[in-house]
Amino acid sequence: MEIIRYASLKSTPWANGGGVTRQIAAGPDTKNWDWRVSLAEVAKAGPFSPMPGVDRIITIVDGELIALTVDGAEQALEKFRPFRFSGDSETSAALPTGTLKDLNLMTRRGAFKGYAAIIELSKKRPHPVFADQFAVLLQGSATVSPATTDDAGASSPAPVAEALGKFDTVVGSDAAPEISGRGFLAVLSIDPVL
Repeated sequence: MEIIRYASLKSTPWANGGGVTRQIAAGPDTKNWDWRVSLAEVAKAGPFSPMPGVDRIITIVDGELIALTVDGAEQALEKFRPFRFSGDSETSAALPTGTLKDLNLMTRRGAFKGYAAIIELSKKRPHPVFADQFAVLLQGSATVSPATTDDAGASSPAPVAEALGKFDTVVGSDAAPEISGRGFLAVLSIDPVL
């Protein structure tokens, strides 16, 4: 069971001084990625860096609102509502309600396809995190534990749960660790294009 703690993520300032990015994960490696998951702290309005050949999904996770202009069309994005757009597009942002944090999923077109969903957690129904998924705790209190059934479907002894903090990320696996609690979770799926 792999947990990427938010507190361990290194922040990288943007070239334009408008914010910082904390990379959560990238593949196949951090320099030459075909997919990337990151959290950004946006401090001022301005243009997005172009990313030709990359599809992007942005979700506001802290703060109220961002106003994106994508190829001349304005789109107001509220908290916890994923928005997909092309990295080829001319994109800029305005911050009508002040600074914010956003969760980003970027996938190289033709190699991977990304999906983002925001789910409400339950203490009674744990949410599994499968291989090729990342689950980020956005709000509330949650724990993660190994799956409670074996390959044959038999129950195993009660697993040891680990507490998650805000913006901690659980890396999915074939063993499908399970998250339970109260609050909201972002589930990012990265599927290879066959």
